[in-house]
Amino acid sequence: MKNKILAAAALLMSTALAVQAEPIKLGYNGAPDAKKNAVHYFAETLEAIVEEKTDIEIELYPNSQLGSEQERMENTLATPSLNVASFAGLSPVVPESFVSNTPFMFTSPEEARRFFDEGKYWSMVEDAFRERTGGSEILAVVEEGGFLAFTSTDKPIHSPADFEGMKFRAMDPSQVALYEAMGASGTPIPWTEVYSALQTGVVEGQMNPPLYIILGSLNEVQKYMTRANVQYSMQFLVANGEWLASLSDEDRKVLEEAVAEANAKTREKVQSSVEERVTWLAENGMEVITPTAEQMAEFQKIGQPSFIEWLGTQSIDQSFIDAAFADLGKSDLLK
Repeated sequence: MKNKILAAAALLMSTALAVQAEPIKLGYNGAPDAKKNAVHYFAETLEAIVEEKTDIEIELYPNSQLGSEQERMENTLATPSLNVASFAGLSPVVPESFVSNTPFMFTSPEEARRFFDEGKYWSMVEDAFRERTGGSEILAVVEEGGFLAFTSTDKPIHSPADFEGMKFRAMDPSQVALYEAMGASGTPIPWTEVYSALQTGVVEGQMNPPLYIILGSLNEVQKYMTRANVQYSMQFLVANGEWLASLSDEDRKVLEEAVAEANAKTREKVQSSVEERVTWLAENGMEVITPTAEQMAEFQKIGQPSFIEWLGTQSIDQSFIDAAFADLGKSDLLK
């Protein structure tokens, strides 16, 4: 998949500058509802700031209108555009990004933000992405809605033992690896098909933050939600390299400041609404389960080492893994 994406970028790159005066398309997943979709809130905020301060016009394309994760990434690398990608879109180019998806890695939103804003590891990922795409960049880590939770149809999940024999929707190969470590199976299913897959029993569960559970009306087809703080939910704002290079120094500065401002506002919005969303789900058909400290320790004991072992099978240089855990002060977990 990586080669396909980079080949598509090379094939179409020559058209980038010819259309730079046209509106810049910004594609992403989820509905155009700022109350339910934090990524849309981010996109709207970014659009407003950039258009107020520059001549750049941004057109928003929510609900995966510009294609699947892979298709959007291919188009972004090849044409003047912006894209908010999930791991499914980013990882074919930089599989090293999977290290930041290690389960139970962060204990708080603040720790996650410092990791991406200040850590050596994420800077290494950004550099690798830029080099492999000929100048395209990851401009921001965009929060979706706090920590991911497990959800299930008929069987409540209190500990890793409850996963035995179950079938789960996975967003990407890293989630498949986590489910398998717990004794379940994982099947990659696009976001647009998750509701029907759960409704028809193709899979029995999935993991997402409360935001996406509400956004996808998954409370209608899932009975239980387990707040195991699995992974911190985020996506990634990617910009085409030739378009960035075509900007004046002034416009580039405005864009970077607008991204930072939109990101800060989105983080504030996400943080203030997580508990409200959990309460809404509890009042609308879901039983909310909060694991005990002992149960959380079980999740960490099984999920984390198995995932770190899986990272070693993905041709990821050990330096990325070492840097990530050093940034968190948890290098002892790699021994």
